[in-house]
Amino acid sequence: MSDMICVGRLAGAFGVRGEVRLKSFCADPETIADYVPLVTDQGREFRQIVLTGHGAGAFTARIDGITTKEEADALKGVDLFAPRDRLPSLPDDEYYHADLIGLAVHDTGGALLGTVRSVLNHGAGDLLEILPPLGSDTVLLPFTLAAVPTVDLASGRIVADPPEGLFAG
Repeated sequence: MSDMICVGRLAGAFGVRGEVRLKSFCADPETIADYVPLVTDQGREFRQIVLTGHGAGAFTARIDGITTKEEADALKGVDLFAPRDRLPSLPDDEYYHADLIGLAVHDTGGALLGTVRSVLNHGAGDLLEILPPLGSDTVLLPFTLAAVPTVDLASGRIVADPPEGLFAG
C-alpha cells in the first residue's frame, strides 16, 4: 500500500440506520468524499461517501454497503486510503505523513537519533514520534522548522536540531 495515503478513519456508528462517524485527515476535511473510491488496508472498497453532517470532531456520512448500526460499529477504527496520484501535490515544505514514517532522523552532526515511527497531532502542531536505535521508549520531536530544519525524502533522511536534553545520552 505504499502508493496509498491514509485520508480518514471510520469512528463507529452515528444513529441506527447505518450512518458512520468519519474523521478526515485532509487539509480541507470535506474533500475526503472527492477521493472515492477509498479502500481499507484489508482491501475493502467504498465507492460512494456522502457527508450528511458534522458532529464532535468528525463528519457523519453514508457509505455504500453500510446499512445498519452493527455494520457501522464493526468498522470503528478502520483507516481509509486513497491513491497518492489522486491527491493534490504539496508545497515544498509540506509532507504526507506516510512519506515521513520510516525515515532515519540524524542530528546536525550526523549522529543517528532514530527512525520516525508516526506523526502525531494533539492540537498544538505535529510531533514526530521517533524510535531511538537502542531503546524501546519513543521521543516526541516537534515538527517545526527550528527542530527539523531538513527533510530529504529523496535520500530517506531527516536532519533534526532537537531541544537540548530531548534525546538522552
